[in-house]
Amino acid sequence: MPQPLDLAAVRSFENLEFLARQLVEGFITGLHQSPYHGFSVEFSEHRLYNPGESTRHLDWKVFARTDKLFVKRYEEETNLRCHLLLDVSPSMYYPAPSHDKLRFSVLCAAALTTLLQKQRDAVGLVTFAEQVELQTPVRSTSTHRHTLLLTLQQLLERPAPPQAARTNVAGVIHTIAQQIPKRSLVVLFSDMLGRSPEEQTEALAALQHLRHQHHEVLLLHVMDRATEANFEFQDRPYLFEDLETGQTVKLQPSQVREQYQTTMRQYEQELALRCGQYKIDFVPVDIREPFDKVLYAYLVKRGKVRG
Repeated sequence: MPQPLDLAAVRSFENLEFLARQLVEGFITGLHQSPYHGFSVEFSEHRLYNPGESTRHLDWKVFARTDKLFVKRYEEETNLRCHLLLDVSPSMYYPAPSHDKLRFSVLCAAALTTLLQKQRDAVGLVTFAEQVELQTPVRSTSTHRHTLLLTLQQLLERPAPPQAARTNVAGVIHTIAQQIPKRSLVVLFSDMLGRSPEEQTEALAALQHLRHQHHEVLLLHVMDRATEANFEFQDRPYLFEDLETGQTVKLQPSQVREQYQTTMRQYEQELALRCGQYKIDFVPVDIREPFDKVLYAYLVKRGKVRG
């Protein structure tokens, strides 16, 4: 079974590109050895030969290995366009500087970028908090992948943003939905934590906007499940601080744990239900678990898009 990655150790890798490549290669090896035989990282490069077609692009090397006729597929007929949307708001820096939701998301985004380029798919990156901070072109070249990974590496090194910075998931998604010209796969990394129920509802409406524009959407709901969902804190007084407003409250976890768990459970159920209604793939992701779940979710979604 895949093991969780020590997020604190990621900083010791000066080259995120090398780390992402190692992670993807390990994932592919595990995929080939797993029950998930329906997936293949080579499927974007070949398609079965149809009788009557030109034999010009037949891959004879594959034929020699498999005794089956496959046609080489070129970039214009294989390219999936994928936009990676990465929430970099203050709440993504929880729970600790060396082990936070942003670090986990950056690593997963780097691995996805590597896997996309390996499949000759086009990928672009958007980072946002209150507004779009960075938006790259969507390309499939090795040079572009290298640039994206350098950008992601810089995110690992930057300090947390100032307090009182707002998270505007809804506004950013509406903006992106208007800017994407072709049917694409949009992968969103976010904890989806708004300041009010109204903001959370608006974020879901924005995701529906993407679907209305005929884009496929994969929502990776990134959380530290132990503390953010289950409220697993020792039974002693804590001073809790809102990373986005700086507001603090002192309390004993046992006083609010049951109510907190109920509220979070209701919110997650509502999020999953609404995503199901909008035909958005909703994947809860725990930063304490192996990152492979994210890559599996991408492969499932990619299969739907190309199907």
